[in-house]
Amino acid sequence: MIGIDGQAARRSHNKGAGIGPLHLVSAWASRNRLVLGQVKVDKKSNEITAVPELLRLLDLQGCIVTVDALNTQKEIANEIREQGADYVMALKENHPTLCNEVKGIFEAVREDDNADGLISITESVETNHGRTETRRCWSVEAPNWITGFEQWRDRQSLILVEATREIKEQQTTELRYYLSSLSPNAERAGQAVRQHWGIKNSLHWVLDVAFNEDESRVRVGNAPENLALVRKLTHNLLQQEKTFKRGVKTKRFLAALDEAYLLKVLNLNPSDS
Repeated sequence: MIGIDGQAARRSHNKGAGIGPLHLVSAWASRNRLVLGQVKVDKKSNEITAVPELLRLLDLQGCIVTVDALNTQKEIANEIREQGADYVMALKENHPTLCNEVKGIFEAVREDDNADGLISITESVETNHGRTETRRCWSVEAPNWITGFEQWRDRQSLILVEATREIKEQQTTELRYYLSSLSPNAERAGQAVRQHWGIKNSLHWVLDVAFNEDESRVRVGNAPENLALVRKLTHNLLQQEKTFKRGVKTKRFLAALDEAYLLKVLNLNPSDS
């Protein structure tokens, strides 16, 4: 599964020159925990134009590609299918009519677990650090009367994820909706939705915390983009080094102090081959 998401390096701006912060779109292989590529968002554009460019750099055959609501666009869905991959796309109010129709469908489904076509349901419960999270996922066949049905290439299913969190006596519930080219399969859909968060939690958050990316004031020429790529390459290497069971930040610090460990991270130590 490959997650696509954008992130801005907040302090890479140059107000004196009228330059905003660097904004990059990245591709994340959730199972292998690797960054596959990045593309800079043009200052006069947005992620919607950068994502297809990034997708064309990748071999997506047989993959499931996940995107957030901003990038839920017909052109992006078409690009993903052109490359032989499936998509799971978040639905929010940037597609108000379609989103309201999908909400209505799932309101009926949740009332009696019945709807036209195929239905698949799964549920999981996890308890960790005093927090219990119950996740229910519904996946139903996309009806052909929904808005723009023919324009969303190979659309097959609609997905609802209901996440309920309990911390002590407080409980919150969030509903998230998705459009997909996958046939109805709640277990597979739920996995795709959950693994999409890996690009935020295991990449963007780590770049901010372990590499202080948001605090970098490098802002001249191509330097911000090049350094962002170096950080991601370093992140990949540290993620793949499994002998030292610590976080990326600690591994990075140890590699700076210990040349033998640095060679191991770079996979240049013959004794570890």
